[in-house]
Formats: sequence, structure tokens, C-alpha cells
Amino acid sequence: MANLNEQKGTMNDALNQKEAVFLRHKKTISIAIVAIILVVAGIICYETYVSGPKEQEASTALAKGQEYFSNQQYDKALKGDGAGYVGFVNIASDYSSTDAGNLANLYAGLCYANLDKWNDAVTYLDKFSPADDQMISPSAVAALGNAYAHVKQLDKAVEYLKKAASMADSEAADNTNNSISPIFLLQAGEILESQGKKSEALQIYQDIKTKYLNSAVSQDIDKYIERVSVK
Repeated sequence: MANLNEQKGTMNDALNQKEAVFLRHKKTISIAIVAIILVVAGIICYETYVSGPKEQEASTALAKGQEYFSNQQYDKALKGDGAGYVGFVNIASDYSSTDAGNLANLYAGLCYANLDKWNDAVTYLDKFSPADDQMISPSAVAALGNAYAHVKQLDKAVEYLKKAASMADSEAADNTNNSISPIFLLQAGEILESQGKKSEALQIYQDIKTKYLNSAVSQDIDKYIERVSVK
């Protein structure tokens, strides 16, 4: 079985190249999946990946798909290569009772996002079952929020981005995750702005300023506050 530790960073390159374009207003907002740069590093927390034959089999299949994913061969990663690897879609279906099968849903959703097939991205990201962790699950939920933004379900987009921030905070020291929560909230605020909901966006921006003082996002938050405060 491939060493899961060796997979660190391989998803990073593919995700960091992708930035979501909020289609309704042609306004670029950073896609939440870039915040999953620590997903693979966090996989080692799923100790049950090696707890049984079926789980081990699924994890081995997943590793081959991850290789295609890291090489940006998203179609092969999704649907298989005709040479033994069956694809994330089939792994998710065939091993639905395993943690590796669950993670295959996340990978499939990210593949579809990279292929700009946002309805399919929504379908698979929604199938991923979050756990109680500080990075992987919140980032997956935020990715779903961004996917909803692309299919113009803006209220759901805001809902899931805010949920992702809350999830990340709940597992962090002092209930404050300065790394990813303010990123998700900033995205939610931008979407609210695009809907003309300036007062709701203002509240989010003010929360970022007061709660996430040590985050990079807070350093520039005043310009967002000023923008929505203009009458």
C-alpha cells in the first residue's frame, strides 16, 4: 500500500492553481478548495485506513487516483485508466462503507471543480461525510459552498461557507482558527455583497476584524468594511 505520508503536498499544487470565478458578477473570489492544501497531510489522522482488508484495498486504489489527480489528469482520476484503476467515482461507490471511499467523494468533487463541472462537483462534495477535524472537513464544506456559488445557489453558498468557518473554529484552540475560518467568512461576505446584502456582509467583516486578529485576512479587512459602509 502506498505510504499516505508520501502523499503530502501532492494535492497542493493542483489546488493552488485553481481560483474560483463567481460567474454571476464576473467577480473573482478565491476558491475554498485552496484551503484544502493540508488535506493529504491530514489523511494520516484517519487511522482506520489500515484497519482491515477492504479499507486497505480501497486506500491502495485511492493512491493511484491521487497520482493522476496530482498530475492534473482529472478525467482519468475520476473515471479510471482502463488498466486496473477504476476511478474515484467507482471507488466512492464500491467502497462506500470505508473512509477511503468517503474520501474518494471529496477527490471526485475536487476533480469536477477543476474541470469546471460544477453541478457534478456539488453532487460529490455533498456526498463527503465530514468528521471532527480542524482542516479537512471544514475545507471540504467550504469547497461545497464555493461550488454552490458557481451554480448560482448563493444562499446555500453563504450557508456552507459560514458553516465551514464554524466547524474549523470549534476544533481550534480558543475556538479560533486563524488559518482558514476568516478566508471562508470573507468569501461569504463577498457573496453577500454581490447580492446587495451590505449589512450582512458588514457584520461578517467586522467579526473577522475583532475575532481573527492574528490572521492574514484581518490585515486588509478595513477596506472591505469601508466598501460596504459607503452609503
